[in-house]
Amino acid sequence: MTPDQWIAIAAGIIGGALRVGVPFLFVSLGECLTEKSGRINLGLEGVLVLSAMAAFGGAYVTGSPWLGVVAGALAGALLAALHGLLCSLPRVNDVATGIALMLLGTGLAFYWGKPLIQPQAPQLPALPLGDWLDSPALRTALQVNALLPLGLALALLMAWVFKYTRVGLLVRMAGDSAQATRALGYSVSAIRIAATAGGGLIAGLGGASLTLFYPGSWNEGISSGQGLIAVALVIFARWSPLRCIGAAMLFGGAGAVGPALQSAGIGWGYHLFNTVPYALTLLILVITCKPGSVARGTPGELSSTR
Repeated sequence: MTPDQWIAIAAGIIGGALRVGVPFLFVSLGECLTEKSGRINLGLEGVLVLSAMAAFGGAYVTGSPWLGVVAGALAGALLAALHGLLCSLPRVNDVATGIALMLLGTGLAFYWGKPLIQPQAPQLPALPLGDWLDSPALRTALQVNALLPLGLALALLMAWVFKYTRVGLLVRMAGDSAQATRALGYSVSAIRIAATAGGGLIAGLGGASLTLFYPGSWNEGISSGQGLIAVALVIFARWSPLRCIGAAMLFGGAGAVGPALQSAGIGWGYHLFNTVPYALTLLILVITCKPGSVARGTPGELSSTR
């Protein structure tokens, strides 16, 4: 391959990490918040799809992409709050409820979103971070989503809240020991419902970035399983909001390998390279989820040994 092809491939992967990684970042941060409280939400795939549809519809109806972002976040929060409320009932399983909510969210999105498949909605602006570069490929790659700075700031804020604030301490305590939380007079259910709803709101921002920036349209296959991959992302990041940034960029770059090779004129194996994020998810789960052991950083209430 020529140097220009290598530059094109590198630019494509960098651009993919910055574009495709944004939804991964928000969804993983949302799941990190939920799991820190001791609850797992496998329904984030439904949250992501429903919020993507709501964001696109909101932007189309109002003419403002930012109002669409708000609509997507609220839709994600509402569906996740339903998950939290259901899981607070006696003898209700988090995993089974999450799967049911995933089906509900995707079903509602497909039903309400059918009129939105053809229209075009206003898109979020791109931030031109690479205008100072000489390479056109790199300049294009560094046209980043306007929500990316929000995601980075949110990860920093979450890390600070978990470490230094009373709210963060309560969330971590509910996730590590429900018994200790109740002994101190706090409602475990209330904390987990709030954390689950907050996680859905954050994940909803990821859904908004799918339909309002990249790929920038609404269709029924918009998420490609990113909500489910978020669970593996959080495990890979060891339940750390800051590590979620690197994990999201890694998965975003992995998903961009195929398109980057195609942009450089290499067509063989395109569909094979599109499976890289899913293969990476499987590899992470195989490595980290060993029988009889607990991954470092796992909230105590999620531990398989409890």
